[in-house]
Amino acid sequence: MSSFDEVGQEWTIRFLKHRIGDPRIIRLIQRWLKAGVLEDGVVTISDKGTGQGSAISPLLANIYLHYVLDLWAERWRRHEATGDMIIVRYADDIIVGFQHEADARRFLNAMRDRLKEFSLSLHPEKTRLIEFGRDAAANRKRLGLRKPETFNFLGFTFICGKTRQGKFLIKRKTRRDRMRAKLQEIKGELRRRMHQPIPVQGKWLAQVVMGYFRYHAVPTNGRALTAFRLQVTILWRRALKRRSQKDGMTWDRITKLVDAWLPKPRILHPWPDKRFAVKHSRWEPSARIGLARICAGGA
Repeated sequence: MSSFDEVGQEWTIRFLKHRIGDPRIIRLIQRWLKAGVLEDGVVTISDKGTGQGSAISPLLANIYLHYVLDLWAERWRRHEATGDMIIVRYADDIIVGFQHEADARRFLNAMRDRLKEFSLSLHPEKTRLIEFGRDAAANRKRLGLRKPETFNFLGFTFICGKTRQGKFLIKRKTRRDRMRAKLQEIKGELRRRMHQPIPVQGKWLAQVVMGYFRYHAVPTNGRALTAFRLQVTILWRRALKRRSQKDGMTWDRITKLVDAWLPKPRILHPWPDKRFAVKHSRWEPSARIGLARICAGGA
């Protein structure tokens, strides 16, 4: 979806007035919207958009999409859907799941019309309908088709998989293009830090790898974490070998350095059914109603 550059400023102010009663705040936001964007020394002023790159832009875009999409989609789910429906939105990235294909097609057409009313549109290359879920593999196999399609969302590729017991499982794997981009970034920075002392390089790489793990260390993504650490090891060894033609950076030596400085790959995030478990202080062992669990994606 294209939102930051296409948001209607007049509609934005109308939406803000639903919750903000102080006219001074409204006037301040109006001035912010009219301030324009500075690019290559040239200030461009537009009557639409939230000024992508400004501090308030994501907040205003989220407010806009809350009224344009979130509330409308919730109403559509209650009154139009014939089966289960779930919607997950982060900024202008949206995933919508349906129990019935007919609902998905009707919602897609209705959403296009809804967004068009507010000067928004769906990305033609990223918007698609796919069969995904616990019955997708069996349905496609019965029709002689390949495995269910995958989709990307927030840096991960989502895959229809199975547990060791053969039960359905949504697998998440780091997107290959995102990993390659991060490794290219590390490669360039290692070149700039080539002649720094090894402890300085090791401390910096440890921070980079741990930061990467803190986001990507989700269940079912262990292999991608191991592959990322291995590639960082290779890049670090190459950078150290370039410092001198006589450098004896063997695999044994780099392995010891990596074990000393870089964190080992391990899953840091809990499974969805644990992460989204809802507990209440009033629940006791003798209570008739047990623990209720809400799991994203219905897996």
